[in-house]
Amino acid sequence: MIRFPQRHRKSMKARLALYAFCVFAFCTNLPGKAQDKDTLTFRVVSYNVENLFDTRHDSLKDDYEFQPESVRHWNYSKYKKKLDDIGRTLIATGGWTPPALVALCEVENDSALLDLTRYSVLSEAGYRYVMTHSQDKRGIDVALLYQRGLFKLLSSRSLSVTPPRPSDRPTRDILHASGLLLNGDTLDVLIAHFPSRSGGARKSEPYRLEAARRLKQVADSLIGLRRYPQVLIMGDFNDYPTNRSVRQILQAEAPAPATPPLDDRLYHLLARKSKEERNYGSYKYQGEWRLLDHLIVSGNLLKADAPLTTDEVHAGVARLPFLLIPDKKFGGVQPFRTYIGPRYKGGISDHLPVWAEFRLIY
Repeated sequence: MIRFPQRHRKSMKARLALYAFCVFAFCTNLPGKAQDKDTLTFRVVSYNVENLFDTRHDSLKDDYEFQPESVRHWNYSKYKKKLDDIGRTLIATGGWTPPALVALCEVENDSALLDLTRYSVLSEAGYRYVMTHSQDKRGIDVALLYQRGLFKLLSSRSLSVTPPRPSDRPTRDILHASGLLLNGDTLDVLIAHFPSRSGGARKSEPYRLEAARRLKQVADSLIGLRRYPQVLIMGDFNDYPTNRSVRQILQAEAPAPATPPLDDRLYHLLARKSKEERNYGSYKYQGEWRLLDHLIVSGNLLKADAPLTTDEVHAGVARLPFLLIPDKKFGGVQPFRTYIGPRYKGGISDHLPVWAEFRLIY
């Protein structure tokens, strides 16, 4: 069990109290403050949590490998430990303050999300959640955790992805959540978990391209619909920033230096670091770090004078020491996984979280 110092737990409570005060001041329009502007740090995190399954069988899903009697021997104590470890990871990635928004990939159902938000170390953070309920055979879905004082949920929907062939099995849906920020603007959040590379990257690529086309279609629709579009895309694409799904379909590249961002374009906050920095990534495969987890924004969110803004400097991969263990085969370090095959290792995930910090003026 990963334990953090008592001072960090106290710090979290203090910062949550500060957030609550800011929300109260905004909602009640305190006398003498109507014309003032203030700023708030608005941090978002995207995290593939590696098979967050509960221990109960869902008769409609193929979740047999995550049962107490299965070869993995997945039981309540392991499940509870994973919930608490995920919670601590999110708090640490938020700079010892729970992030405003958290995109989660590889979660099984409402039961797992309810346990994570109500009965883990995240219980004091006051998170609410929305998630997809897709036709994925194993029951793998994506979810959004949000602090309702910072993101007032307006609507959410689950968007299906049509496979390349009618005979192909269904894949994971895309989650679209719209919310109201403290300044009254709308933020559209899209969370996706593209099909895996099972069977080989080239053979499985058409499935990811279809998911990317669907995601691009929705993003373009929102940009065309909103008077002031603010679109945030997060998730595990099982592709790198240089792959076709990201570079050609989504057309999400690093912001061009000294060039104003365009309202109708998508920009990748981590693409430049992934290209220029050695051993940069959220996932390690055969000794090489690669970026499978992405943070993409519409152009309005990169404007320095915008009410909600960020940049490449304020985004990264959370390489926290307790998320890493020595890589005995290839050298260096690797993510501390929950399982390697059927063997229980007691770690948290085979991915590292990615994060971005926004400045919100309200």
